[in-house]
Amino acid sequence: MLLIYFWGAIYYLETVFRIMGSGKIIGPGTFYSMIFAIPIAMVCYLICSLFKESKRNIVALILMGIITLLFMSQYIYFRIFRMFYSLYSASKAGQIFEFWEIIVMKVRNNFTAIALMAIPFILMLLLKNKLKSTKAIKVKDRAYVVVGIVGCQLVGTLTLSFAGKEIYTPYDLYFQHDYPVVSAEKLGLMTTLRLDAKRSLFDWSPSLNETSQAITLVKDESIETLKPIKQSEETVDKNRGYNILNIDFDRLISEAESEEIAKIHTYFKNAEPSAKNEYTGKYKGYNLICITAEGFSPYAIREDLTPTLYKIAQEGYQFTNFYTPLWELSTSDGEYAICTGQIPESGIWSMATSGNNEMPFTLGNQMKKAGYKTMAFHNHDYDYYDRNISHPNLGYEYQAKGTGVEVTDTWPESDVEMMDQTVERYVNHQPFHAYYMTVSGHMNYSFRENAISAKNKELVNDLNMSETAKAYLACQIELDRAVESLLKQLEEAGVLEKTLIMITPDHYPYGLNNEFISELAGKTIDEDFELYRSTLLLYTPNMETVVVDKPCSSLDILPTMSNLMGLEYDSRLFVGRDIFSDSDPLVILYSHNFITDKGRYNALTNEFIQAPGADVDEEYVRSMIDEVEAKFYYSSKILDENYYSYILDAMNNE
Repeated sequence: MLLIYFWGAIYYLETVFRIMGSGKIIGPGTFYSMIFAIPIAMVCYLICSLFKESKRNIVALILMGIITLLFMSQYIYFRIFRMFYSLYSASKAGQIFEFWEIIVMKVRNNFTAIALMAIPFILMLLLKNKLKSTKAIKVKDRAYVVVGIVGCQLVGTLTLSFAGKEIYTPYDLYFQHDYPVVSAEKLGLMTTLRLDAKRSLFDWSPSLNETSQAITLVKDESIETLKPIKQSEETVDKNRGYNILNIDFDRLISEAESEEIAKIHTYFKNAEPSAKNEYTGKYKGYNLICITAEGFSPYAIREDLTPTLYKIAQEGYQFTNFYTPLWELSTSDGEYAICTGQIPESGIWSMATSGNNEMPFTLGNQMKKAGYKTMAFHNHDYDYYDRNISHPNLGYEYQAKGTGVEVTDTWPESDVEMMDQTVERYVNHQPFHAYYMTVSGHMNYSFRENAISAKNKELVNDLNMSETAKAYLACQIELDRAVESLLKQLEEAGVLEKTLIMITPDHYPYGLNNEFISELAGKTIDEDFELYRSTLLLYTPNMETVVVDKPCSSLDILPTMSNLMGLEYDSRLFVGRDIFSDSDPLVILYSHNFITDKGRYNALTNEFIQAPGADVDEEYVRSMIDEVEAKFYYSSKILDENYYSYILDAMNNE
């Protein structure tokens, strides 16, 4: 009875979790969560059997409680971040609980789901006497259970290939790719968590397989035209050369300590470099300020509410086809993509992990090497996401709340207060490069729960919008005021015209559901691509406005800024590409969806939606899928293998 109860309870929780999360009642998860619940139930029963009859009930309740809390906590985490937390993130749970007010609010708003998930535990508590075993369990019985665990797990694993082996099938999610949101839907949450634990403990990385699946080609004339930047004949001139360094990859390959390392060297040796162009070194010698703006979006740029940001958007470079993916660890992964030009690795904290690696090609380290004063600032806790480890390693003198940035203790904290006190720390030390990670734009978007929204409430009261949309705009006004303060201080110091300013979001405002994002956008936003359409502001006074229609993303920022600042770097080593080069555009999203100048590929539906006028075949789409897969794979290898240390050794030995 206890074994059967565990099985039924786990399957029930999986079903409630799937329906409440994805809305899908029938699908692969209906079958696989049932099959894989059996060995999990057997493991729970086996654990209970190790205790005396009088203690088994208590142990069973504890196990049921742990399982229930796993489902509840993952569900609430998903409702906040639209992702699941990994085993690595669970080990840092103390930082997540800083958002306890948001957690309480989400529990309150999702009380029905939480109540449904509590039923198995409550029933076990009420039925404890009926489930109680009164006889001793022999070693032989436990052996049968172990055989049952292995057998059921084997049966479940063997059936995975029934649905095919293409990307995001149950087989692919089990063996080759890591996408927890889809995995929980198709395999079940408990299997997803088990796979995460296994992969974390055994240093797993995604498989690198060439695709063979059939591609559905779709023509959709409603899709906005995707086109590269209009290049003048001088813009890209191969006689200028390429952004590459003198790296002896042949020697690295011949001296590689393993086949895996040799394969990585070979990949980067053969990667296509980007050509230098008329924008190369355009701002060489300029001061540089980069701002990663929390929860910022193009819908926060309004002439009436955010006039400074509006001015920058109108007078600076205009990237009309820019995307900011939401990665697994939201803000920290967004920073990692911007600062490194690499795809964050799933299941870990990539930025924190990079703190122990060589990171020679970040703007901080590159510009520090070039004689710049380099500083980084944040107006939330200095050690949040281990920035006190990662950011100094990026090349910055790092100051944040608790280590030099004194801001009022509210949630969230004020960007204006941070900017008012920090600019003076570098503005008279030219040339300088400052990096900011803001926080005023953070969720929750509520006048009651967001101090910054409440601060600016009067400025949005008259808008004909929902309270949530108004609260979002109100907290983004703080960013605008902070940038206004920045420009004023730079002008007073006489350095504004010699300073290049870059502003971009860490991710789209995931604290808003699609209803509110569509309200702000004034149109319905689809969740596969348009949800991630974002903004990149690049500005210095009196610059010539350039409209850039080329598809690009936050992964392209580092190589683009390196090219503009005239830095020495190797474009082959980045996932991103210099936007102003003639390299073919490629926008990569966390889901493995991608956008090129010829259309958009949806990995979940296996469809390629062709842009108007584009004429592509399956071979082109397959080659792009393989290219995207390779970029995910080798990006993770750069982090896992501390790959830049090999590059530095090769360059030092030249």
